[in-house]
Amino acid sequence: MITLRGVRFSYGRAVALQCDALDVGPGVSLLLGPNGAGKSTLLKLAAGVEQPTSGTVAIGGHDLWRDEVAARASLAYVPEHPDLTPYATVGEVLGLVCRLRGRPVDDGVRALSTVGLDGLGDRSVRELSMGQRRRAVLAAAFIGEPTTLLLDEPLEAMDRAMRTWLTSWITDVSARSATVLIATHDIDPFVDLASRAVVVTRGVPDLLEPLPVDLADRRSLLDAWARGVAPTTSPG
Repeated sequence: MITLRGVRFSYGRAVALQCDALDVGPGVSLLLGPNGAGKSTLLKLAAGVEQPTSGTVAIGGHDLWRDEVAARASLAYVPEHPDLTPYATVGEVLGLVCRLRGRPVDDGVRALSTVGLDGLGDRSVRELSMGQRRRAVLAAAFIGEPTTLLLDEPLEAMDRAMRTWLTSWITDVSARSATVLIATHDIDPFVDLASRAVVVTRGVPDLLEPLPVDLADRRSLLDAWARGVAPTTSPG
């Protein structure tokens, strides 16, 4: 469960996101809205990358800034633009993730193999292409089976095989009662997986559920929300 209460976040004097109350439970939730609405900001707040100007953010009942170790133990965040320390090797980055999650280092090696980066563990991050960096960040998300996943445009720059694999993985982890929040404009792969939508309009998120049972109606509604042209009223 991702919980926000009385959250405000500002860049200088400009309020980027404000949320009185938001609870995102297990299953796949799509984070939708036009560019600049505040989707990535919401994910960064939920991931603990940014600290709210006011209010609280909790993961699984643990405050991200007061009970940080417990809150982050089962949390994985995959940003749209991977920001990894450039001079560390890929293996060192994943080894750190393994230690933080109490997993053997071999889990990092297996995760690299899963994303098609076999044999690249000794390369520095700066030697990787942007697509390879995105895969390395995804590999980190696989370690330790986290139960809260925050994914920002996870299918971007992925080939067809990797897109298929990722969609299957998201299906599997959501079936194990993980909380999966996905910011995406590419909604088609997730239409039948989504339990709900979080629509962000001018920095204000609104939780909308249930979604229509009919997949054609669901796709139409999600597409409209993603483009910011539909009212944020409950579809139910």
